[in-house]
Amino acid sequence: MLQTALREDALTAVPGGFELRVGLPWIRSMPLSSVAGLEVEIDGIPLAPGELAVALGSRSVPADSLPAESGWWFVQDRLVLGGRRELRGGMRAVTVNFQLLVPYLQAGPGSPLVLPFHLEALLDPDQEPMPSVSRDVA
Repeated sequence: MLQTALREDALTAVPGGFELRVGLPWIRSMPLSSVAGLEVEIDGIPLAPGELAVALGSRSVPADSLPAESGWWFVQDRLVLGGRRELRGGMRAVTVNFQLLVPYLQAGPGSPLVLPFHLEALLDPDQEPMPSVSRDVA
């Protein structure tokens, strides 16, 4: 599951910043409201909270507002994270951290299981995207 969360073509340079497509590292589709604490580092430098947004179809929402969203992150889809940092010129060390609250599994009385995820990859923002059946979360 973790091996495909950040594929070789996950990072793309776009005008004014970058897009990072993250696969769901879990066995079932999950509500977007189950994603919390989303953090991204590029080359060891964390993005400030206001620098990171999530593309949901034609909307862009702050990363920390996902718990209020009603949509779904399907297993085959990619969550598109957008950052306002210019990335060009070769490989970048990318780190993504977040928690996934699994509402149907209990960690204790009245509290869902919370799984921490840590994803790392060396990615080239100028690489051509590979053909895929994955869609962006909408």
